[in-house]
Amino acid sequence: MTENRQRSSTVTWLLFTIAVVGAAWAWFALDPGFRSPQESAADNIVSQAAFDQRLRDYLLANPEVIVQSMQGLEARQREAEATEAQAALSARANEVFRDPDSPVGGNPQGDVTMVEFFDYNCPYCRQVAPVMREAESGDPQLRIVYKEFPILGPGSVFAAKAALAAHRQGQYTAFHIALMQAKGKVGEATVLQAAAEVGLDVDRLRKDMDDPKVQAAIDRNVGLAQSLRINGTPGFVIGDQVLRGATDLATMKTLIAQARATTDTPLAQEGKN
Repeated sequence: MTENRQRSSTVTWLLFTIAVVGAAWAWFALDPGFRSPQESAADNIVSQAAFDQRLRDYLLANPEVIVQSMQGLEARQREAEATEAQAALSARANEVFRDPDSPVGGNPQGDVTMVEFFDYNCPYCRQVAPVMREAESGDPQLRIVYKEFPILGPGSVFAAKAALAAHRQGQYTAFHIALMQAKGKVGEATVLQAAAEVGLDVDRLRKDMDDPKVQAAIDRNVGLAQSLRINGTPGFVIGDQVLRGATDLATMKTLIAQARATTDTPLAQEGKN
């Protein structure tokens, strides 16, 4: 999640720099108020050195302009991403809530669905795992859809494939909890040890992991997350809300209650089994 945020911040600063420089160039070069009395009206070209010095002096004297511009740009980007995510959620609601290859926990017939995109090596996912279990135990009508979203390396991919293979043996939830409670980085050894401890047929597990349908399910989850602008883990969809990052129980309950209050909407109906 940190790497994605850093990449987004770099792009944002690049766009901001281009915008500021372009606007400043037009301002300083064309506004008569920034030309000296000796400059003629036809002399619309400011030398690069003069431009650099004027821009530097202005920004040093008015540093709040940078902060305000950056905040405005980030706000517009968030609004655009939210709009795009909502459009994708409406268009792909059936994939989000009712993909037959996505394991389901809680009450499969529940009236509200909470979808989680996660990675077993994500520390934030591990932190929020007991919060999800608490939400589930306290709400008998909560349906949970698990979206394997392994973005943190080969170990995560191995774990995600194993979890989907465990689902075929009817042991997804127990295996999922075991991996979320694992200490240290999750890799092949950790995964196979957890599989044996929860009583899975490890030989069958390995065979099922190689089924192309397992990789196809993961690929669909990755594409779906991208369309919802979920670029890190964990990510949640509750009703018509897309939540990025870890959250607390109170926030989770609030979003569940809001979704339950609007179960008559077409999108909310997609979340019901």
